[in-house]
Amino acid sequence: MKQFIKLPKLSKDDQVAVISPSAGLPAIFPWVQDLGLERLRNIFGLTPIEYPTTRTMNAPLKDRARDIMAAFADPKNKAVFTSIGGLDQIKLLKYLDPQVFLDNPKPFFGYSDNTHLHNFLWNLGIPSYYGAAIMTQLAFQGQMNDMTINSLNHALFDEGEFELEISEQYSDIGLNWSNKENLSKTRKMEPNDGLFWDGGINVEGILWGGCLDSMVVQTAAERFLPKTQDLEGTVLFIETSEDMPEHWIVEYVLTGFGERGWFDKFQAVLVGRPKAWEFDKQNDTKTKAEYRQQQRKTVLKTVREYNKSIPVVQNLDFGHTDPQVVLPNGGKVKINSTDKKISLNY
Repeated sequence: MKQFIKLPKLSKDDQVAVISPSAGLPAIFPWVQDLGLERLRNIFGLTPIEYPTTRTMNAPLKDRARDIMAAFADPKNKAVFTSIGGLDQIKLLKYLDPQVFLDNPKPFFGYSDNTHLHNFLWNLGIPSYYGAAIMTQLAFQGQMNDMTINSLNHALFDEGEFELEISEQYSDIGLNWSNKENLSKTRKMEPNDGLFWDGGINVEGILWGGCLDSMVVQTAAERFLPKTQDLEGTVLFIETSEDMPEHWIVEYVLTGFGERGWFDKFQAVLVGRPKAWEFDKQNDTKTKAEYRQQQRKTVLKTVREYNKSIPVVQNLDFGHTDPQVVLPNGGKVKINSTDKKISLNY
């Protein structure tokens, strides 16, 4: 099993870096970024410091890479937060010096396209936290969700094992950032479907995974994937983005993992609740439910072609819907199929 260093926890008043390794959307919606930074200060008691490309759209890859390394190298920064995801982060990994991160390991927060940086750190044996972007979770309209706050507090300040909370309601219908007044409005919440559990054994392992959309290009490039032997004793976690990929894409990625022999290494598969609404795809409740159901069927069918027994748990509260649980990537997870409970070690 791959070994990971232990990261220090933060304290109130600590300084944290804020960067935009992917899209520089704070340049277009600064009021959204400002709200997220305000909550980082007021709810979590942290002092955010932005880097030069944080509010720059289409910043050169080398400049973004420079800011990432500077954020990690500064000893005053006790953690690094991302503003949001994007599309092209894999292209900047070649400009990163691994030694900078090995010499200055610290908690890293982000999701979606930030899967690439999570994977980069994971390969170095540095754990990270999948979730909690400034413009999405921190600047959630109306007020932050309590479950999101609890999970982020665990990641930032707490040590030990915590049972995963399961939401009663969820949201994936957005409010347009172009209208500043929307920041004070309340997002529509809908009843959550609960967990979909298949497999009856109790297991534990080290988390590895991320956004499946990003894994398409990761597996194509192959250069930044983990070594197969490093996946021994791991638990795969995946979720899909607001692009709502067609189900054959999910099947192809998981089939690729299967053909690599990875489902002989994975102890379980955890799947986040798929986002099924976007401004350009405003699906109704029935269409959203059908999309989620078909993705569940696709995941389970594909995994079971390669492994008949490992637990497959779907519709978890991580990824592109809210509330969002922050997952300790490279951290331990216990999956109790007997009692249908999952515990994360922060």
